[in-house]
Amino acid sequence: MSETFTSASQEEAGFRERARLSFDLDADICVIGAGLAGLSIALEAARLGASVAVLEGRHVGWNASGNQLGTVMPGFALPLTELIERIGFEDTSELWALSKEGAELVRANATEENMPDIGLTEGVLEVSNVDTGDRLISRLQMLYEDFDTEVEGWQVDRVRAALKTDRYFHGVYYPKAFQVDGRKYVHGLATLARRAGARIFEDTPVVSIDHSGIRKRIVTPSARLRASHIVLAGNIHLGAPLRRLSETLLPVWRYAGITAPLGERVHEIIGFKGSVMDSDGVDHFRIVDGDRLMWESPETTWAARPQRFAGSVKRRIRSIFPELGNVEISETFGGATGQTVHGMPQIGQLRKGLWVASGFGRQGMNTSAMAGQLIARSILWGEERWKLFSPFELVWAGGTTGRVAGQLVGLWGRASSGAAGTLARYRERARVKDREREARLAEANRAAGTGPRRPSSGVRPRVAPPPQQPTATEEAEPAVPETSQVQGVSQ
Repeated sequence: MSETFTSASQEEAGFRERARLSFDLDADICVIGAGLAGLSIALEAARLGASVAVLEGRHVGWNASGNQLGTVMPGFALPLTELIERIGFEDTSELWALSKEGAELVRANATEENMPDIGLTEGVLEVSNVDTGDRLISRLQMLYEDFDTEVEGWQVDRVRAALKTDRYFHGVYYPKAFQVDGRKYVHGLATLARRAGARIFEDTPVVSIDHSGIRKRIVTPSARLRASHIVLAGNIHLGAPLRRLSETLLPVWRYAGITAPLGERVHEIIGFKGSVMDSDGVDHFRIVDGDRLMWESPETTWAARPQRFAGSVKRRIRSIFPELGNVEISETFGGATGQTVHGMPQIGQLRKGLWVASGFGRQGMNTSAMAGQLIARSILWGEERWKLFSPFELVWAGGTTGRVAGQLVGLWGRASSGAAGTLARYRERARVKDREREARLAEANRAAGTGPRRPSSGVRPRVAPPPQQPTATEEAEPAVPETSQVQGVSQ
């Protein structure tokens, strides 16, 4: 496994520290789920002085949280324009500010002192596979002026200078966004939470929950736990005790691959050092380990072995960067995320003492960090900023029918995105050919000395008759200079 992307020694340390809850326990807060959201909540609550117990059915970061590319930037899965239309500009502005706080929380945690070899690098570039230059300006103005976000608009030439492909047009560059080693980050969070006083119990699935009364009761296979607050951060893996909550999420699997070393040629073709993602959410990639390419594949609503997706990752790389040739995928990984119907995360209080933090699929690492701070401060300080998420209620995701529909929508979205990109590139080539044709015509006119040819007006131009041969008498008479020239004859 890549040393940049994961650390064998760190994972082994996590296994040595793994312990099952085998005795009855009381705590202020019980967090169910040891992924990014659950560990963020445990860390923030423990730092604020609460006694925290985390219950994890398997081990820390075993699913999607430990299998992601580690890109950190502000925002949500729902586009800004749709968010404004749904909840208004003022609340959207507050939510955006929270997403920026979440990104800074990740940055504060992901220091070399806290997490050695975390591999933090700066810059994220979002590229478009269609020519959207007119819409780009208004989007940049909105982000910079209305949402106080540092962004740069990249024209087509600059994007293609950094990424040697004709698949991408304009781009939006986020200089303050960044990326970290995703696996090291989730294990680093567990280490920080333990240091702050949180107790993490792995191999401890929840059998049942009684959330009535002041002290909630949680039953596990080998012990019981009581807590004043329960936070459900198990995503789609909460299981039978909370199946109705799990069914408000559409399970979506996303897989990624890491190529074998590609040498210097990868830097000649991909000159951007940070993460690159397209605006349609299909491709997401960055260079790791100096000369290897880590690439996330399209998503699916059905589980499969990650190795099965090596071929699709390989084909995507070749279709975008054909000059890289037939690359070898040496490693694959992936996991399932929960995506909500409305496209926003589930953060807040379901009933007194029962909290939820899930639905982070497509949301980014910033949102799980933000959720940790929001819920911990709500429980311990009485803050109520979590109510900004109240408009996004728990909506049934449709079960098996929803998964089929989600898969079809995903396929249709990728097909339409691909068709739009193909059409955009066809139009671009047509414009280039028109300009080349006009340039050749202008050059031919200049060579003939006729100047640029004007478009026909429908009126036949006047042409001077050829000069008459002089007679013998005319040759004897002196020539008389003319005072005017015939119109239409070049001088």
